[in-house]
Amino acid sequence: MEFEPLGMSNDAIEFDMIGLGEDAVDIEHPVDDDDDHLIETSYGSAGTGEIYFPEGETNLEPYEGMEFESEEAAKAFYNSYARRVGFSTRVSMSRRSRRDGAIIQRSFVCAKEGFRIEKEKPGRDGSRVKRPRAETRVGCKAMLVVKIQDSGRWVVSGFVKEHNHELVPPDKVHCLRSHRHVSGSAKSLIDTLQGAGIGPSGIMSALIKEYGGISNVGFTERDCRNYMRSSKQRTLGGDTQILLDYLRQKQGENPNFFFAVQGDKDQCMSNIFWADPKARNNYIYFGDTVTFDTTYRSNRYRLPFAPFTGINHHGQPVLFGCALLINESEASFVWLFRKWLEAMSGRPPVSITTDHDRVIRMAVTEIFPNTRHRFCKWHIFKECQEKLSHVLQEHPNFEAELHKCVNLSESTEEFECCWLSLVDRYDLREHEWLQNIYADRWQWVPVYLRDTFFAEMSITQRSDSMNSYFDGYVNASTTLQLFVKQYEKALESRYEKEVKADYDTLNTDPVLKTPSPMEKQAAAAYTRKLFMKFQEELVETLTFLATKVEDEQATTTYRVAKFGEDHKAYFVRFNVREMKANCTCQMFEFSGLLCRHVLTVFRVTNVLTLPSCYILKRWTRNAKSGVMLEERTNDLLNGSRESLTVRYNNLHHEALKYVDEGVETVEIYNVAMDALREAASKVAVAKKNGGKSATDNETRRDNQLIYRSQATDSSLHQLDSERHLSEDEEDRKIQKLSRQLERAQRKCEVYRANLLSVLKDIEQQKLQLTVKVQSIKLGMRD
Repeated sequence: MEFEPLGMSNDAIEFDMIGLGEDAVDIEHPVDDDDDHLIETSYGSAGTGEIYFPEGETNLEPYEGMEFESEEAAKAFYNSYARRVGFSTRVSMSRRSRRDGAIIQRSFVCAKEGFRIEKEKPGRDGSRVKRPRAETRVGCKAMLVVKIQDSGRWVVSGFVKEHNHELVPPDKVHCLRSHRHVSGSAKSLIDTLQGAGIGPSGIMSALIKEYGGISNVGFTERDCRNYMRSSKQRTLGGDTQILLDYLRQKQGENPNFFFAVQGDKDQCMSNIFWADPKARNNYIYFGDTVTFDTTYRSNRYRLPFAPFTGINHHGQPVLFGCALLINESEASFVWLFRKWLEAMSGRPPVSITTDHDRVIRMAVTEIFPNTRHRFCKWHIFKECQEKLSHVLQEHPNFEAELHKCVNLSESTEEFECCWLSLVDRYDLREHEWLQNIYADRWQWVPVYLRDTFFAEMSITQRSDSMNSYFDGYVNASTTLQLFVKQYEKALESRYEKEVKADYDTLNTDPVLKTPSPMEKQAAAAYTRKLFMKFQEELVETLTFLATKVEDEQATTTYRVAKFGEDHKAYFVRFNVREMKANCTCQMFEFSGLLCRHVLTVFRVTNVLTLPSCYILKRWTRNAKSGVMLEERTNDLLNGSRESLTVRYNNLHHEALKYVDEGVETVEIYNVAMDALREAASKVAVAKKNGGKSATDNETRRDNQLIYRSQATDSSLHQLDSERHLSEDEEDRKIQKLSRQLERAQRKCEVYRANLLSVLKDIEQQKLQLTVKVQSIKLGMRD
């Protein structure tokens, strides 16, 4: 297998040339404006490892003629001076002797010296616009130039003190690149904590406590992550070969097994993704919403184990693929999402849930531009415990109030008001982390996400797919060698649970709690778990009242509220002709099940069965029947099952209008009764005539007379007279043909119903055979 190159930017090279003598060669030094990578640099004198300060002074300012024992001592002194003043340094250029190639002059400059020169990289598509990098260089002239003397000492030959930009205050100077350095003691502590299963955030918290503040640590959390990543790559060794051999074996057994390996610039393995045939098949049926979870750490090297999961028709988590990531850069996530989409036949999901991570968000935006991206709310709440630990200690009620604000807000306006009130009450309006998550509120606060399908039964409850698929099988101490076995066990366990849920759905009948035909219909359609949820919503309608507040031509609006809680109302718009309803709670859009508010409106308008558009196939017991089969039989379902339901509901609704309006006065009552008697008479005549009304017969007869009259008049001008059937004979022929047509239509309806029954029986028998086979396998294993 060929490795794909890992997208890692090389150092950009920029220089500021200074006029030199003819006996020297100018050397330009690389410059990288990206602060994401830490440059390991040692400052010392004569290899002692200690920073050199002339004459023991630590607060000196450079001056021309100042002498140092070595070039490194000069560099260390200028960098120390820069730390005190508040800027970062770098080497701009060097000068070598043409005679022996030795360095005879160095120039140290402010990191903001010069200007960036944009250079096109070979092989990159010019039409693709990458995220612009922040401008960090402003042409600052501050610098220190040192030359070597005949005595071997280095002397300052030039010094420019003034800067053309603001300097960094002391409490922020540790963020400057030349002052960030992971010391040996810090590396030892990081390695120890990493081996104990602690992540970068926890390690940084321990380091800050150990060194007495972030400014004393000497590097940032990003530097810590970079060191941990490089440590993984150094110590990984040959364990990955076990995983690669396993993946190759699986692909050899089944060509539909998909896996890909990403390599770094040295052609060493960096990241791995794979999806077995069952995972790819699961995505066909349940790939409307996906969870991508990077909170797992599967082995002692702290590799992120990242599964793609979803929700099946029993509400259980299903696997769509897995990845092991050594590198968690944006390029790595872009590669991973692209490979996953390739394995899933290029069909992106409706929605995706991930951890709250800036890099992941950028990768999702690039690969899934039309997919709704949600941050895991529970991951943000966990972050809150770390970022606001001091607030939680001082105010124990803050966390509960935050949960209430996020979970129980019924509208965006209510959330905005509640949030501002909360941050003002605890004086947190200027808190940086809270400001960031508030800016991202449309990606994690439920009230902003209810219009998108996420396959969750409740907006306030946690999805079972997040952090649960491999629970009990993978932990921080799991090695790669053990991981392969645990992975197989987890898949087998999940499959057995799905088969058990299929068996329970097919072989046991749920207890009905109402005489409603709708409940009986739902029990026959939904899986057991989904029916229990629907039943809960249906039973709750008995405590709700629906009041008509607006009646337009096609749509009626109802105000639905629980008895005794009139202040908390929802509004349902119902189109009786199309049998379409939508509620302000948006539960159907979010979960795919009708809410109690819409069901309440169905109850008061005497809609006795669920319209087929509100029974999502992904929640039914036949969810995993063939996709092509569903497409071909969709019209049959609408023609046989739904047509009778719609006709009944429409007639029932129209008749109730006469009842509501006909009881107002005696005169209106008499008119309504006369109209109903006349309608009943016409229905009786239509039934007698095989579905055709008397008015239709009279109209048809008049049209026939006109036609015959025209034919007779035209025949007077013809040489040969034509023979015409009498009116009675023609009428009898038309009635005979009409009856034949009605019989043919009834036969078609019967054939459709029979075909649907046969198809349904085939699917159920197929599912039962699957359950039996699995039961036999389990029995043989026992």
